[in-house]
Amino acid sequence: MSKKQRVYVGMSGGVDSSLSAALLVEQGYDVTGVYMKNWSEDLPGFSCPWQEDYEDAMRVAVQLGIDFKMYDFQAEYRQKVVDYMIDGYKQGVTPNPDIMCNQEIKFKLFLESALADGADIIATGHYARTKNGRLYAGIDTNKDQSYFLYRVSSDALKKTIFPLGDMAKPMVRVEAKQRGLATAGKKDSQGICFIGDVGIEDFLRQFVQTEPGEIVDGSNNNVLGEHDGALFYTIGQRHGLGIGGGLPYYVVGKDMQKNQVFVSSNIDDDRLWTEQMHISAPHWISDVPKEATAYQVRVRHRGALNSCTVSLQDPNQPVIDLEDPLRAVAAGQSAVLYDGEEVLGGGIISYR
Repeated sequence: MSKKQRVYVGMSGGVDSSLSAALLVEQGYDVTGVYMKNWSEDLPGFSCPWQEDYEDAMRVAVQLGIDFKMYDFQAEYRQKVVDYMIDGYKQGVTPNPDIMCNQEIKFKLFLESALADGADIIATGHYARTKNGRLYAGIDTNKDQSYFLYRVSSDALKKTIFPLGDMAKPMVRVEAKQRGLATAGKKDSQGICFIGDVGIEDFLRQFVQTEPGEIVDGSNNNVLGEHDGALFYTIGQRHGLGIGGGLPYYVVGKDMQKNQVFVSSNIDDDRLWTEQMHISAPHWISDVPKEATAYQVRVRHRGALNSCTVSLQDPNQPVIDLEDPLRAVAAGQSAVLYDGEEVLGGGIISYR
């Protein structure tokens, strides 16, 4: 390239984004590392690791000899991601904060800030691929993160690079160690977006007041036990119900107004299985799907792809008909549509 393209790479302090930055340097880009400070608040029993992550990212930037800076997105992250998640759980649905983080923070706010700062493009350590504003699954099917990216716009994808999209996760560790990157052996974060290793329930308890309520057998309305907050339960959940003995029970529904959780011991209970999904807030990356055409849909990260067709009679609320019934589909989750390896887009499951 005659003039080096300036790329701002999101560096979280993990091995994926560290190797992404290293590969971009080797490929001849003018690279700047950016740590997005999205959350720094400690919670009871949980110390936010942002300072350690920031220092790890900076250490790798020094190793690579690239510029490094921090963008403080805490206010926007709280409003666009955390409040969205809390509101969803209060309504009794199961939202996905990682998807909203990508839509509002990484591929909107970060992109806009980087471009205003002089960048030509951005990069992240996601396991996905993009070409000409289209999104494709990553080569590593066990690590593929395209599900979380379906609400990213085509314009944003045209200004984005995913250096790890053609790599398998085990090779990322190998390549990072070969380069001596400071984060090569660092454990992957399993928490909420960039908050860290804290579970959803532990996090929600700091922001939501809950009251005990009844756990009811949905087949005969017998009260089987008591829960400590209906919002903590999701469709298909088996563990954590506190009603042991006999056959296992599964959550099949909730009544947020009455603060009741409904369960069933019947694995074939109709309320556990879904043949049709209505989705709201649809987002199509490039092309609107065609009716009466076979596609595949995924309703959770790492979930199996299921054959389906789409009805667009109401473009604002498409209907997805499944070839085979799906178990434990919850409102608030995302239904993401694939055409082979390409991600067409999707929407939020409003009811099933």
